Amino acid sequence: MKLVTRAALGWPTSAAPRQASAKGVKVHYEGTTVSTALLTDHNACLTLWKAIRKAHLANTRENYSDVAYNYAACPHGYLLEGRGIGRRTGANGNAALNVGHYAILGLVGSKGLTEPNAAMLGAIRDGIDLLRANGAGAEVKGHRDGYATACPGGPLYAWVQKGAPRPVVETKPGATTPPPKFEPFPGGAFFLSGGQPALGKRSAVFTEMGKRLVAVGCGRYEVGPGPVLELADVASYEAWQRKCGHSGTAAKWPPGKSTWDALKVPNV
Repeated sequence: MKLVTRAALGWPTSAAPRQASAKGVKVHYEGTTVSTALLTDHNACLTLWKAIRKAHLANTRENYSDVAYNYAACPHGYLLEGRGIGRRTGANGNAALNVGHYAILGLVGSKGLTEPNAAMLGAIRDGIDLLRANGAGAEVKGHRDGYATACPGGPLYAWVQKGAPRPVVETKPGATTPPPKFEPFPGGAFFLSGGQPALGKRSAVFTEMGKRLVAVGCGRYEVGPGPVLELADVASYEAWQRKCGHSGTAAKWPPGKSTWDALKVPNV
């Protein structure tokens, strides 16, 4: 699972009402045009997700306490935290429907980007499984189930009606997937300049490192990661070193060999 947390988005703890359990999860889409630029630009996904939250908070008629959804899923396979675990949704239509099911938004719309790809479906499935592990029941429904709406759109609803199966990546008969190769530890000096973090240094290694840090739940990015070393990379890696059991100066930048090997950064 590739999770982008509220902290990484720069959001405070959700003010949405607490709700420890529900009958299951309802799947949603944006009932507007969603740009196909999302397919090639993950930052555009984050920008859209932030814009959705901003619009919800500005909606005085609905009086949202936060972005309406528990999670969103983007076409790069990222699960984007909204209200998160243990919070009542505000997306299903009315109070009773919101109590009944949590909510996950697929970042597709009624025009433009309308077809969820396998990565997005996998991320929605990740969200369903995460919510099931934290109080959601087995039901998976579309927003239109119980409320008069076209949401979540034809393609996404067809997948929901099949039981929201995890997508299978097809391979040619007899084909084998080679095991991933991982980036060898480049040494602590690679990450430093004058004894300090080498901020502004450019390398594709930083992008792959950041992706792995997000995947293990240590991402502290508002936007990114990218190929230029930034303070968010430093904060994310230090969070990973703490997660690996290090503390004090041992958890500080630069990366150590043992934590680098455990992170399994792909070769670039």
